Amino acid sequence: MQEKKAETGNKNAKKANLLDHSSIKHILDESVSEIVKSRGYVEDVRMSNVRLLIGTIIIVIALVAQFYKKKFPENLFNGVLQLIIYTKEKNAILFTYPPAGSVTSTGLVVSSKLPRFSDLYTLTIASADPKSISAGKPVELTKSVTQWFTKDGVLVEGLFWKDVEALINDYASEPKKKK
Repeated sequence: MQEKKAETGNKNAKKANLLDHSSIKHILDESVSEIVKSRGYVEDVRMSNVRLLIGTIIIVIALVAQFYKKKFPENLFNGVLQLIIYTKEKNAILFTYPPAGSVTSTGLVVSSKLPRFSDLYTLTIASADPKSISAGKPVELTKSVTQWFTKDGVLVEGLFWKDVEALINDYASEPKKKK
């Protein structure tokens, strides 16, 4: 009976290849999104929809350019897409609306960094509208990923959840300190 529980627990465990920096970042980013959504924040997918729309336009332009006899400025729209990603998204993994019943009028922008050849994962929570009166100061957590993974590459979710929830709580308590 206990063996079955251990097997089902291992099936749900998030495992990463510790030699693959992208795999580690992907699992951590995915977990951060789950944690933030579990706290009542609803994901704002408008930016993703804009990127999909621009990508579709780029594909249509490429198809037209393929069969059109004259040269076509195909890289213009690709440049626009890159500009939007660079200026608006930066390292964002999640945009949210404010939670229901919240006194703040802005959602969150959750971003992360895991530089290549580094074990330091930086998670930042900021306001989706930093110019708003209800915007809090951005908060940041930088920790080694070795704190959250076992030697087999399994994410110790309990420790990670505690750290991310503490960061969310720090962000939520910031405006109170300003008064």
